[in-house]
Amino acid sequence: MIQMNKETSLMKSERASAPGIIDGGRKSTRSGSVTIEASVAIPFFLFAAVCLIWLIEMQSIRISILTAAQHAAKSASEQTAFMPVLNTVKLKSDIVSLIGEERIGRSIIEGGASGISCWKSWMSPATGEMEITVDYKIQLPLGIFGNPSADQRETFRLHGWNGYKGGNDDGTDSEIVYITDHEAVFHEDIHCSYLELSIRFVSSTQLADMRNEGGGKYHACEKCVFGTAMAGVYITGTGTKYHNSLNCSGLKRTIYAVERSEVKGLRGCSRCTD
Repeated sequence: MIQMNKETSLMKSERASAPGIIDGGRKSTRSGSVTIEASVAIPFFLFAAVCLIWLIEMQSIRISILTAAQHAAKSASEQTAFMPVLNTVKLKSDIVSLIGEERIGRSIIEGGASGISCWKSWMSPATGEMEITVDYKIQLPLGIFGNPSADQRETFRLHGWNGYKGGNDDGTDSEIVYITDHEAVFHEDIHCSYLELSIRFVSSTQLADMRNEGGGKYHACEKCVFGTAMAGVYITGTGTKYHNSLNCSGLKRTIYAVERSEVKGLRGCSRCTD
């Protein structure tokens, strides 16, 4: 009788515990929950990582186009001293050459190099003022959403180059030099690094360890940084500020070409003036 009771008790115990035990003691409900969470979380994580890569690529290609357009426009402004016409075909060709056709081809610009347009750029024959407009389209490789795209435009103005003058008949100095709105120096070279800003897009987590060309730290721009910095910020090699906006006035230079005789109260730039 005692033996039968023991066997009956063991059978009940096994039946009671069996539904909750699978594969060496792991509970089936917990295993199924982890599997479902992983199947949902991993795709979202991968999608977020891809979106971050696309965002960085969009900012990178935009800065590349803007920087190349500024260099190409300065070259075009020098050509207007001989022919007061803006050649938009050569302007586009110079932009593509400066960036690299291969780099553009593997970017997210729709149509590659052929997707860049400068035909809306113009020059006023009366004033010599040039307005440079570069249009292109960003396309994200999302086939399931129909490959969405967005129109982009970079635009800025500058004055056509008037050429150098050796001197006036009255003996006064008429050499052309360059000044900006807020600097206390004049420049002899329009390509001086103080005038040509090399803008970079970097992660804000790297700012504490980064230094400018003079060894100084970067501080928040009071014009476009409010509170904490964004995930990515803009800096220049010679600047001391980091910026949240690429359109911040601190990242722009308005350059004026004037005669040296007009800047007698200013000292020459230490980098480009003898």
